[in-house]
Amino acid sequence: MSGSLGFGADALADLGLRLLAIDRPGLGASTPHPEKTFASWVEDVRQLVTALGPRDATAVGFSQGSPFALALAGRGLVKAVALVSGQDDLAWPSLAPRLHPDVAGMVRAARQDPAGFEQSFSRMATWDGLWQLILGMSGERDRALYLSDAFGPAYQRALREGFSQGPQGYARDLVNALGPWLVEPEHITVPVDLWYGGADTSTVHSPDFGATLARRLPHATHFLEPQEGGSILWTRARDILVRLRSRATAPAASPHGS
Repeated sequence: MSGSLGFGADALADLGLRLLAIDRPGLGASTPHPEKTFASWVEDVRQLVTALGPRDATAVGFSQGSPFALALAGRGLVKAVALVSGQDDLAWPSLAPRLHPDVAGMVRAARQDPAGFEQSFSRMATWDGLWQLILGMSGERDRALYLSDAFGPAYQRALREGFSQGPQGYARDLVNALGPWLVEPEHITVPVDLWYGGADTSTVHSPDFGATLARRLPHATHFLEPQEGGSILWTRARDILVRLRSRATAPAASPHGS
């Protein structure tokens, strides 16, 4: 989706924060980059951060954005990260038995033939198809929000904008997210908060709600909120932002010390 949806807008001024919701290349209004990789994404953001000069920059990765946020952390661009309903490293061996068969098949296809998978996905992906997929994988709590008059139109607009240049940008992101990550989680040295809802029924986020990923990250704190769904980014936005701000300014912690 595009960055127009955002999150936590009503808390930003009070917390003294500025939110930059970036369209990755090929999504929304961002120029396509057919050979986009995690490394090229990092360089794009490095130029943006250099131009804007923010102090104590942090990153939030929602769903498929999680490995892109970790790439920024792995290359030293941000001081802390929040992964929210994050797509896991789905090829990690201990997760394989817990994956939905369709997801396991996607991971295998993306790893065995990335170019073929990308081309195939580009031919069939649409914003409306993704919207229907999201609704189909969502539990009751998430569907109630996504279909509400206050939220649903903005969500659908962000999806339409994300596909406004065609499906290629999304397909490329999917191949990157399902493939090898830029930096192994074990080598991420900044604090990382993982936020998951116990009522999140999506099969493409994390089969164990981020528990394995949290153990792999040296400075991770894992939040599993039983009553929340995959929409926790919006229902707990202030909590996520408050915590992330404090993590960016806190002294360095020992591994798994928080």
